Formats: sequence, C-alpha cells, structure tokens
Amino acid sequence: MRKVLLSWSSGKDSAWALRALRADPGVEVAGLFTTVNRQSNRVAMHAVRETLLEMQARALGLPLTKVYIPDPCTNAEYESAMTGAMEDARSAGIEAIAFGDLFLEDIRRYREEKLSATGIEPIFPLWGSDTRQLAREMVEEGLRAIVTCVDLKQLDRSFLGRVFDSAFVDELPEQVDPCGENGEFHTFVYAGPMFAQALPVAPGKAMERDSILFIDVIPAV
Repeated sequence: MRKVLLSWSSGKDSAWALRALRADPGVEVAGLFTTVNRQSNRVAMHAVRETLLEMQARALGLPLTKVYIPDPCTNAEYESAMTGAMEDARSAGIEAIAFGDLFLEDIRRYREEKLSATGIEPIFPLWGSDTRQLAREMVEEGLRAIVTCVDLKQLDRSFLGRVFDSAFVDELPEQVDPCGENGEFHTFVYAGPMFAQALPVAPGKAMERDSILFIDVIPAV
C-alpha cells in the first residue's frame, strides 16, 4: 500500500478526496497536511481557526501535519516551507500527496512541477469529475459544510454562512460552479461519511476584504 498524505484545506473537496482515498485498497492515508498562517493561527487557504482544524482531524481519526507560513507570505517563502515539509514527509515514508483539485489545469501543473524533484507523487482522486454531479453526490451522501467565504464578484453575499446542502446547490446561479472550483465560494466541512461524528460549529462574525466576504466559523459548545 502507498502511504499518502492528503492536502487538507478544511473544505468539502478535501473531505471528498479523503473518501475516495479510503475506498482505494492500494492506499494508506497516513495523515492530513495543512498550511497555517503563523500570525493568525488560521488555515492559510480558508482562514479557518486552527482549533477547528484540529477538531476535524480528531473526528477523521488522522494525524495532522501543520506547516506554518508567515502572513503575508511571499511565493518564495511558501515554496521554501513546502520543500522542507516534503523532505520531512519523504523521510517518514510518504510516497504521494493527494489534492482535492477538480479541473484547474494551471494549479495541477504547478503542483506537479514543484513536487517533481521531491520523490513524492502528486495524485488527484477527484480530477475530471462532473462538478454538478459531484456536488449532488456529496450532499446526498450526507456531507455538510458551512460556506465560509464568498467572492462578491461572482456570488451574492446572501450565500455566506449557509449550509452546503441540496437547497444551496439548487439556488446557485447557472454561471457559478457547484463546487466553487473557480473560487466563487469556500467551505468548512463539519459532517459526512468520513467523520466519526459531526462537529458542533456555527457561523460567527462576517468580515469583508477586497471584495471577498468571510465568516468566522466558531465552536458551538
């Protein structure tokens, strides 16, 4: 079995990639891998609190590797941190790192180029999925997530803080990708078949910056 790390954004696509990996008899999911902003103690991709990231890892039953980066972070600083993390992963016997990317060729190409010299293979278990069908499959099989971020240039602010469910998918404008792959929205996943139990969380205060509207997910206990 190949030992695989999963690049974990805290969102629904990462969670569904985990489901796909666990269904593969040739894969051992060795843990989650996440970049965290050192100053804010939040997930770099989705601005989710580090404490909630840790709650997810416990409910998934997986060890969590956190790579701390500065905020703001230059591309050189990010790549340096990632290179060191991949060296550590390789030393621990990791053979591949999985990503939840769906169809953005430039992002896939970047990952492949940067990992080419590390000895770690990038894999994309959801690649090429029909995102409309994929979104339906997610919600029908019990995945639930809070919409934590909305790009106001692409999606109305009323979608912020909602639950990613059938009603949410139904009401998305036609031009918006149902999985938000073009950056229209991001999510924090709190329930689904990959979790031992649902996480008690709730949407908190909203913040806006550069036409991006965020909501601070908070523990509900």
